[in-house]
Amino acid sequence: MKKEYRDLAKAARDIKRYAFSPFSKFKVGAAILTEDGKIFSGCNIENSSYGLTICAERVAIFNAVSSGALKFTAIAIVSDDPDFTPPCGACRQVLLELAGNIDFVMMDSKNRYKIMKLTSLLPFAFTEKNLKRSLKLKK
Repeated sequence: MKKEYRDLAKAARDIKRYAFSPFSKFKVGAAILTEDGKIFSGCNIENSSYGLTICAERVAIFNAVSSGALKFTAIAIVSDDPDFTPPCGACRQVLLELAGNIDFVMMDSKNRYKIMKLTSLLPFAFTEKNLKRSLKLKK
């Protein structure tokens, strides 16, 4: 595996300790890699009103975008699950729209890695192309 992906997974593992998960007790860390080699990270932050909870992946990419980063190559996720943890549907949609078909790196509790393309996790995704076609039909 690429050294940059190991570093990315390490950043995700490191940020996981700051996860705020008093309800689920499920800590998650994520780190996203920009095309120019910068890493932005985030952890899950829960709320008693679960709909207001935000996942680590979205914290990481929102952190990156709000810092001016717009081109990405990969994102890593690490959790307390002994197996690989895939992103939820909301995160898949947000990541695909903001980052494109990047590599998704998952690391399990035994430090094994699984790498997938984001589109394999979200086939037949709703994208801006759907909106553009819809707008053309309304004219």
